[in-house]
Amino acid sequence: MTVKNLTLHGRRIRLHEHVPPAGAGDEAIVLLHGIAGSAETWAPVLERCAGLGRRVLAPDLPGHGESEAPRADYGLGAMASTVRDVLAVSGVRHATVVGHSLGGGIALQFAYQFPELCDRLVLVGSAGLGPEVSPVLRAAALPGAPATMALAVNRVTLAIARAAARLGRRLGGSLKIETRELLRHFGSLADPARRRAFLFIARSLIDLRGQRASAVDKLYLAESVPVLLVWGARDPLIPVAHGRRTAELLPDSRLTVLENVKHFPHVADPDRFCALLNEFVSETAPARLTLDDIVTRLTAQDRAL
Repeated sequence: MTVKNLTLHGRRIRLHEHVPPAGAGDEAIVLLHGIAGSAETWAPVLERCAGLGRRVLAPDLPGHGESEAPRADYGLGAMASTVRDVLAVSGVRHATVVGHSLGGGIALQFAYQFPELCDRLVLVGSAGLGPEVSPVLRAAALPGAPATMALAVNRVTLAIARAAARLGRRLGGSLKIETRELLRHFGSLADPARRRAFLFIARSLIDLRGQRASAVDKLYLAESVPVLLVWGARDPLIPVAHGRRTAELLPDSRLTVLENVKHFPHVADPDRFCALLNEFVSETAPARLTLDDIVTRLTAQDRAL
């Protein structure tokens, strides 16, 4: 495993990368984290990369983790372009794109913008597949959200929370692994630049009624792309119904719902998740779409309407 900094358009992008000793061939796997997260969320998967037998890349997206957080465009299109650039400078020409939460929405956008690069899609508790979303995320659209968040999540409140957690451990208590992961995500928002990026992303994709950005009307373009859907049965942020509905729209896709798991299947049960990912990649052929393939689907849909 190596961790390095890339410079893209004058800005730093942190990249975690695993290259198998026997060589990676021409296929890679790219792991995209969710909003307020970082490549660290994939640590349990990266620790098990040897079993995948492929090159694995996990970037910190702009505004997240150790990547820079400029005042810039954090829309899905811009994020998908950043993923394309990371793959390009890393010498990757084809990838299985794995996206969790917001990362799933970026993966869908990537497949739409750069179909010739997308071998497969793995969507984990993915955004962009229905309007329903947690009220906590919808609250980011409220007028007073920036000030409220700055008061609730800052370096002082984060230090208090960490002290309380240490005291709880001394008294014999412990937080479940998914709760710790969620708190780590929200803890990143103590940094003003990352909080600004969070608010920009949330407000560009979500309003008080729920998610605005949706890939559902474009899923027909991915009918020949192998798709794996992984969801926690108890996901409180993005309901499992989104995964079930997507599986109906893409009948050749695979859906696995993990019982007693919430929003972080890859953290809650990394062994099962890696087994599913390895099985999916090993048993499916890469899509390798061309622009002509996309044109054919677009014109066929237009005639159908």
